Amino acid sequence: MNELMTQAVDLMIAGMGFVFAFLIVLVLATMIMSKLLNRFTAPEPATPARASRAKPKAQSSVDPDTAEAIKQAVAQFRLRHKK
Repeated sequence: MNELMTQAVDLMIAGMGFVFAFLIVLVLATMIMSKLLNRFTAPEPATPARASRAKPKAQSSVDPDTAEAIKQAVAQFRLRHKK
């Protein structure tokens, strides 16, 4: 039983070592590719600042009948939806 445990631990350490080595190689390859791409690609052009859009102007005056209808509708809504 002791020999079997020793082999299992050896296999575990070897497997973890291979995985660790592979991950190190993967990180290094990614870093190298990133540096190569940054060296050989053109820099991105600066994006121009967005111009603010003019907001459409609302009517300066509302018909009194329409204003009254809006007030009543808001009042009714508030009465129905009290918490």
